[in-house]
Amino acid sequence: MIQHWVCGVDEAGRGPLAGAVVAAAVILDPERPIAGLADSKKLRPAVRERLAIEIREKAIAWSVAEASALEIDQINILQATFLAMRRAIEGLPVVPAHALIDGNRVPPGLRCTAEAIVKGDAKEAAISAASILAKTVRDAQLIEMDALYPEYGFAKHMGYPTPVHLAALKQYGPTPEHRRTFGPVAQCMLLGTD
Repeated sequence: MIQHWVCGVDEAGRGPLAGAVVAAAVILDPERPIAGLADSKKLRPAVRERLAIEIREKAIAWSVAEASALEIDQINILQATFLAMRRAIEGLPVVPAHALIDGNRVPPGLRCTAEAIVKGDAKEAAISAASILAKTVRDAQLIEMDALYPEYGFAKHMGYPTPVHLAALKQYGPTPEHRRTFGPVAQCMLLGTD
């Protein structure tokens, strides 16, 4: 019997000034429900981490992919987000028949049918699961970046343009992980701090 799998897709990291945009695709197993799935931004970090482990254990399939800061600068954040989402869907070990995408636009060039669902991470369990995987993977990357560039405070602000981050950018200039086409980073480069 052919299975018509449906995957949920979400991303983390569109708004930050540094790091990759990370996307995840998840096909949940209706026989193995996961309690507590929700929009990753509304969950405490410890809960997200616990759920991420459970999702990896119980899902029929999952995949996490990214587009780098350099790719974001080359093709813009929207196209890089679409690229990361396509990579996540293509990375699934089983081919989905349909994708539920968080947001208001469907990435072009998918190999399955798809629909965009605004606030889907709060409405569809598979999108919630994808949001949790994407967020936990990206947060782990930013914690690694924090060890490389401790003066920026990445582990606290996760690359978002907080006053602490903006002050570090002004003082030290951008790291190789900063998105140079994003306004505050580009501004620092114009001021000659790079």
